[in-house]
Amino acid sequence: MTKTLYVGNLPWGTSEEELASVFAEHVEVKGCRIITDRETGRSRGFGFVEVADEDVEKAVEAMNGAQLRGREIIVNEARPRQPKF
Repeated sequence: MTKTLYVGNLPWGTSEEELASVFAEHVEVKGCRIITDRETGRSRGFGFVEVADEDVEKAVEAMNGAQLRGREIIVNEARPRQPKF
């Protein structure tokens, strides 16, 4: 099984490949995506990384607060999406 990690405070120019490779230094990455604005296509400054269940704690400990291109990223387990009313 896999779990999804939220990654916030990303530098605007971060690519999905770059984000995946940074996490791959610590855990096996199953998937990665950066959320973009629908109209402009520009990064919204956050994304998600999928890792194996057993790697969640290791990934959070290794990456939460880590520097990525001069910015301190935020990493924690993603919460389920809240329905819009």
